[in-house]
Amino acid sequence: MFTFSRVIAVTAMAMLSFVPMPGATTASYAAVQEIAAVVNEDAVSMRDLEKRLRLIMASSGLSNSPEIRQRMAPQILGALINEKLMLQEARKLNLPVTPAEIEQGFATIAGQNKLKPEEFKAMLSKGGIDLSTIMSQVEAQVAWSKVVQAKLRSRVVISDRDVDDALERITAKIGTTEYLAAEIFLPIDDPKKEGDVKQLAFKLVGAIKSGQAGFFKLAQQFSKAAGAANGGDTGWLHEAQLSAEVLSGLQSVEKNQVTNPIKTLTGYHIYFLRDTRTLSEEGLPSRDQIRYTIGNERLDKLQSRHLSDLRNASFVEIRV
Repeated sequence: MFTFSRVIAVTAMAMLSFVPMPGATTASYAAVQEIAAVVNEDAVSMRDLEKRLRLIMASSGLSNSPEIRQRMAPQILGALINEKLMLQEARKLNLPVTPAEIEQGFATIAGQNKLKPEEFKAMLSKGGIDLSTIMSQVEAQVAWSKVVQAKLRSRVVISDRDVDDALERITAKIGTTEYLAAEIFLPIDDPKKEGDVKQLAFKLVGAIKSGQAGFFKLAQQFSKAAGAANGGDTGWLHEAQLSAEVLSGLQSVEKNQVTNPIKTLTGYHIYFLRDTRTLSEEGLPSRDQIRYTIGNERLDKLQSRHLSDLRNASFVEIRV
């Protein structure tokens, strides 16, 4: 297995079934069958899905079984659609991604695997992984980071009062428990797809508990939380920060155990409990740490909302 930050989910490789219309050629319908989704002026092909599937299976450690592929189908298709929207938004804002930036992003991934870029390319080729599927995702992530920087980051304003209020809430909880955890977050973007998200969450938990796949690898592959690139790392979480559902889930497991999927208003959460401690005055976060945490949380929400708005305003047709 290898590490690849922010690879998101997989899909089954079902082919479409069409009834040819009079005058249509077999070749023209074969071409139509290759389209998995239309995203405004772009398309996600079945080949795109197949290549991403191979990447996910190789990097996550999950078995490449029909059941797993089918359960994860909505996630990977949604991710590929989102990548098209990211690239379209960058083009709209005249924020091009250069080949050098893509290569740098790839080099970062290679470094995470303790390999030089050429060594990593050779390893991928040997494993039957098409290099273009990684490069296309790197391009989308670089493009989106530029969109965030140009359009969203300036909207995040954190006042001294925000920091004071957060510090006051934390200080009031001295003597209570903190949890060092890692998280996999699977959002429910479409209420009609909640069942698919729930199935995926339980499948991931089953793979972790059985030893089939590691939590941190799966967090990098599937989680939509801010810390996904770092294996889902959340840092220390104070009781005051957690919803009742999440707190109950963390209290139900021992150190180095994984929770069952936890349903909240926004999606399903899976936590790996790394450690616990009692919050003390000496352990209070600094004002800079609090400001950083608040900023990341607000920016993450802005990103998610902006991407959701883009999708709602776009023409998206799913054909599988």
